[in-house]
Amino acid sequence: MPIHSVSLLRDKCKGCTACLKRCPTEAIRIRDGHAVIRSERCIDCGECIRICPHKAKKATYDDFSALDHFRWKIALPAPALYGQFDNLEDVDFVLTGLLGCGFDDVFEVAAAAELISEYTRRYLHRPDIPKPVLSSACPAIVRIIAARFPSLCQNVMPVLPPVELAARMAREEAKKNHPELTDEDIGVFFISPCPAKVSYVRNPIGVEKSAIDGALSMSDVYFRLLPVMKNIVTPKSLSRTGLIGISWAGSGGESSALFNDKYLAADGMENVIQVLDEIENGNISGLEFVELNACSGGCVGGALTVVNPYISKARLQSLRRYLPVSQNRIGSALDKEQTDVPADYQWNVPLKYTPILQLDEDITAAMRKMSEIQRIRGQLPDLDCGACGAPTCLALAEDVACGDAAEGDCIMKWKETFRNAYAGLKEEESK
Repeated sequence: MPIHSVSLLRDKCKGCTACLKRCPTEAIRIRDGHAVIRSERCIDCGECIRICPHKAKKATYDDFSALDHFRWKIALPAPALYGQFDNLEDVDFVLTGLLGCGFDDVFEVAAAAELISEYTRRYLHRPDIPKPVLSSACPAIVRIIAARFPSLCQNVMPVLPPVELAARMAREEAKKNHPELTDEDIGVFFISPCPAKVSYVRNPIGVEKSAIDGALSMSDVYFRLLPVMKNIVTPKSLSRTGLIGISWAGSGGESSALFNDKYLAADGMENVIQVLDEIENGNISGLEFVELNACSGGCVGGALTVVNPYISKARLQSLRRYLPVSQNRIGSALDKEQTDVPADYQWNVPLKYTPILQLDEDITAAMRKMSEIQRIRGQLPDLDCGACGAPTCLALAEDVACGDAAEGDCIMKWKETFRNAYAGLKEEESK
């Protein structure tokens, strides 16, 4: 069972159904006046955290006290962190500030993103891959593909996300510069903009074990950084990234780094699902690469950020003016037709279809339940109102067939039963 980073604060939940209607995997039900998150369906996208008007959903992440378990602490700032600060003209102020917050070293995820961009270009040149290639950078997107779009699993690019590559490179660099350190001495902590990436650390995709030791909330780090950065006069020269790496923070940044106009970039779970439906149905052609982000605006719109994503993107746009195109290259710029991606950069655990609804392990029993779902579904009003505690009438039918709900939970069925009972009572009184 996966370890999730999204959880419910039951005492704050009013059972308002806002999260119920927006969950992309129908992982939420309303039971006894409160939301219930079904672990087997949740992909930790954080949509419920963003949409809940009562702040009843929260993300679980590591506390700064986790740093105390390691001799050498390395921060992995996501590029979205830079967009949280107003009037930031030099990334080194943020990186130097992280050293003042208790870290011994900093390795930018944006630097690893520039390397992944180069290897993505190489991967796209391979003649033996299905197109369009789907980005594997957002773990929530990869999980929803594995759960709802099995035919597209083969299209997902089996290359490490930048955060995983950054963790490996940071660890190797630390051991090279400090031979006295062991793997157990080194703690690598990702500063995450969203719960999906926090969940990735605990339940990695494509690898058996992540090189990241923990994930901190970007909002927590931001408020620790503010007072530290105010006292920095001359920052250390630490940044090793360029325009391409910083651009990964927003939707379209990964795609634009490929120097290929046959791409599509979409953000927000509702838009992403529509795009995946179109691709699966064969209604989109001519594309080579598709970048999908669960959060609106890209990583800058994550549930663990502080600033409005549009403001953050505007700040990053201003910051990028002072940066070179890229500071991380692989080989010669003339090697445009290279197709090799080193094994260390690729997944060693293939993506498999993991259905969010398995009616029964026995195929005969599953077929009976499927038939029962169709029967129940035909008797429901097709309103998808959510008053029953399920997001749709089909979801209620599935719950009933699996023994998790009753047909009488439907308010329209309940009203019909009440009306029939009342009519019967009136008829008895008239006799």
